[in-house]
Amino acid sequence: MSLLYISQQITIYLGTFLLFVGVFGNILNIFIFTSVRTYRQTACSFYFLVNSINCLLFLSINLTSRITSAGFGIELTQMSIYWCKLREYFILIMGSFTFSCACLSSIDQFCTTSRHARVRRLSNIKLTHRIVCILIVICLLHGIPALMFFEISPITNKCVNVNQGFTIYILVYAFCLNSIGPLIMMIVFGYLTYRNVHSIRIPVDRQLVKMTLCQVILVFMTAVPYATFLAYNLLTATLKKDSDQLVNEYFAVSFLSLWTYLYYGGSFYVFFISSSRFRRTVKDKVFLCQNRNQINPHASAASTQAPSAYFHSIYEHLCDRNWSKEMMVL
Repeated sequence: MSLLYISQQITIYLGTFLLFVGVFGNILNIFIFTSVRTYRQTACSFYFLVNSINCLLFLSINLTSRITSAGFGIELTQMSIYWCKLREYFILIMGSFTFSCACLSSIDQFCTTSRHARVRRLSNIKLTHRIVCILIVICLLHGIPALMFFEISPITNKCVNVNQGFTIYILVYAFCLNSIGPLIMMIVFGYLTYRNVHSIRIPVDRQLVKMTLCQVILVFMTAVPYATFLAYNLLTATLKKDSDQLVNEYFAVSFLSLWTYLYYGGSFYVFFISSSRFRRTVKDKVFLCQNRNQINPHASAASTQAPSAYFHSIYEHLCDRNWSKEMMVL
């Protein structure tokens, strides 16, 4: 059994599993963060919300295309030059946006838990809305080179980058700005947030702090293996490699790139495990557990008063009958 066949099967089954689990989790994230007032008014929750929308789109566009291409040999980018360019454009802007939101949520929690009032005032929902709008514009502009330099090759009939300088930029960008850079920033601000929580006495939302710190752990688990392979690829880019080594590298990049999709689809489950309030909200909003366990005091009072009222009406009815009989006798 060759590594190419194993890589194909992993892409089909693991990719399909991550797609359904990720889409389901991101939809629940969007529902929870938009339906609960406490989350709607918090800056960090807004970062979680827009990041969930972005991850949902990223999985639907990129992972679906990858499963059909690597798993079943249906290369959609070969059928249309517009889809060839747009797919690479979406991958570039959505990858930048999701890690930027993760960094911003870590910075926001650092500001929220700071002992300085001026720093704490930086965590507000209006400023967050402006930052997200600016970030969207930057990411949209950042992806423009993908629309310019990706073409369908007349030789291989595949969607490829035709600019060598942009190829080098993508490798450096993926390593520095899309894995190691955001990871280092999130670890630094996560540590500062953890230290602030244990050193200040002002009230903080510890549930959101736990959710943010667990998100940092998720990024670390998914980004470090792929970043390590990118570093290896950059260091060995000028070396000559035989066919066996190329096959091994293809298998490694196929599995590790799939492993990174765990971040795009795993935030809901990390939030569900780390936050008791988030679990309670999911149970109340999604599974409607609150209606089953809640006791209505008015209904209970009515049920306790019902027997006495019933017997009182019977007593009055009997008294009326006796009074009417007495009147007939008279």
